[in-house]
Amino acid sequence: RRSGQYTMNHDHSKKTPDGALFDRSGSQDSLDELSMDDYWKELENIHETRGNNHEERVALVVKEPDEGELEEEWLKEAGLSNLFGESSGDSLESVVFLSTLTRTQRAAVEKRVETVTQTMRKKNKQHQIPDVRDIFRLQNDSKGKVCDGSEPSTVRTSENKNETQDGTKGLKFSLGTDEQKSQLEDMPFSDTDINLEISFAEQAANLKDSSVGKMCKGGGGDTLLPNFRLPKDKTGTTKIGDLAPQDMKKVYSLALIELTALYDILGTEFKQQKAVKIKTKDSGLFGVPLSVLLEQDQKKVPGTKIPLIFQKLIAQIEEATLETEGLLRIPGVATRVKSLCQELEAKFYEGTFNWENVKQHDAASLLKLFIRELPQPLLTVEYLKAFQDVQNLPMKKQQLQALNLLVLLLPEANRDTLKVLLEFLQRVIDHRDKNKMTLKNVAMVMAPNLFTFHGFGSKTIEQSEFVMAAGTANVMRFMIQYQKLLWTIPKFIVNQVRKQNTERQKKEKKDKAMKKLLKKMACDREKHEKQEKTPNDADVPQGVIRVQAPHLSKVSMAIQLTEELKASDIVTRFLSQKSGNVQTLEKEEVFLYEIGGNIGERCLDDDTYMKDLYQLNPNAEWIIKSKQS
Repeated sequence: RRSGQYTMNHDHSKKTPDGALFDRSGSQDSLDELSMDDYWKELENIHETRGNNHEERVALVVKEPDEGELEEEWLKEAGLSNLFGESSGDSLESVVFLSTLTRTQRAAVEKRVETVTQTMRKKNKQHQIPDVRDIFRLQNDSKGKVCDGSEPSTVRTSENKNETQDGTKGLKFSLGTDEQKSQLEDMPFSDTDINLEISFAEQAANLKDSSVGKMCKGGGGDTLLPNFRLPKDKTGTTKIGDLAPQDMKKVYSLALIELTALYDILGTEFKQQKAVKIKTKDSGLFGVPLSVLLEQDQKKVPGTKIPLIFQKLIAQIEEATLETEGLLRIPGVATRVKSLCQELEAKFYEGTFNWENVKQHDAASLLKLFIRELPQPLLTVEYLKAFQDVQNLPMKKQQLQALNLLVLLLPEANRDTLKVLLEFLQRVIDHRDKNKMTLKNVAMVMAPNLFTFHGFGSKTIEQSEFVMAAGTANVMRFMIQYQKLLWTIPKFIVNQVRKQNTERQKKEKKDKAMKKLLKKMACDREKHEKQEKTPNDADVPQGVIRVQAPHLSKVSMAIQLTEELKASDIVTRFLSQKSGNVQTLEKEEVFLYEIGGNIGERCLDDDTYMKDLYQLNPNAEWIIKSKQS
């Protein structure tokens, strides 16, 4: 019965005109029939596994939102819920946030506020309902003179007379505001360079307005993906995990607004799905929410960020060698996989499970089963559809930009687990000469496990799986191929975070009582430090920074900034000062951190040019420490 269904699907794929399946996006790259075959076979294996498992699954209900509800939820997620409803009067915090948005980001927010406002008026809610124009009027008034083109790469924050800010000079932040058009035209970025300095939505709007957009569509019959790369950033590349949690919250809000703005510009609908809560298992291995798994795992291994069973299954597959032909594609024996699954549930945490008897293909099947059995998809209910819709964006570069923003939106546990999975898949592909598993094959086999989610009920999957097949496999291919790029936080977003922090600090400084208190405390501290410490930062001459390293033998050093001085040079200099009574740390274990000023905390990559970064954040402190401390 099952094989009949498979044949029907397979024949259908042959009869479907090319246009219906492959021309939805240029990224489809002439997928050959053989690799599509892997997709359908994998789907068939999944159906068989489900057929063997007669326990009734609870389908995850995706709630159909009422009018305005999506937009209201979106504004809450973006941290802008105080623009409407009972708390709409208290939107001072939002004013700071909104003042840092790009033109296209602001348009995205305005559009959603307008919808919520209209809905509230219809429902006649007795809230203060602001006019969307009033919300942005404050910034528009204060930014009237910004875009005169004289400083293409700066946003001046305090030069206008109608701003009541203190006399601090505006720092250079490259944001995606109106003056970015000239910046975009001047930048020598090639088609394969990923420009992280300017808002993705601004780039898309600029392309739309120019003829360039018509030339670089991602079409053609190339089977190789473009060799996208990140041009070097002198102030250092920021990876996920480099920023402090309070700044990551801001990154999340900005990424959500930016992704929405990008989809708005490209005419693709961006809708977050909303899952109705269902009862899930509160212990065990398979079918357990990631958060519950990690909670129980952290009792055994404190600080673990990836479920232990997931780590162990990957280790088990790798132990046998990654050169096995058909690895991940050839399924394990279904009955054996089922009994292994039950045995693992009973014995894994006790440590009595015998891994020696687990065959490699069975371990691979268990790994895929683990992903499929999660009560909510690894890519989350909220964003699974958005990940799928990436295939509809017109250019490969835009598809990559959207995936970058989506990865930033995933909860930490999902993102960390996805990263370990993608790194493992890349290691499998690295042995393709022996195992015959190319990027395309691996993507075909893994796509159904990540994208056809059991919880949405079988009907939706059956109807849409054929349409989705090539598209989701390509999204999977992008995620594997460009995983290093996807875990980078775009510089324009980091700069917006810096600007928010700067603006907030200015607001805080206006509290005179606080100022007096701080001054008194600073005076007291200065007296105290002068009595018992080496010269402090106030004594550091211009062009010199003081770096602290509390855990190393040399705890403090004044460093002269030069054009070529990098973060790695400073770390090396400290580590060369050996001392017998301090534990020896390797260079890989410690990092230079930028702390305070206009950022919460940021771990610097080795190639950060310190003089450039100092100019961006002159009030920061510089500390060498390990990532754990």
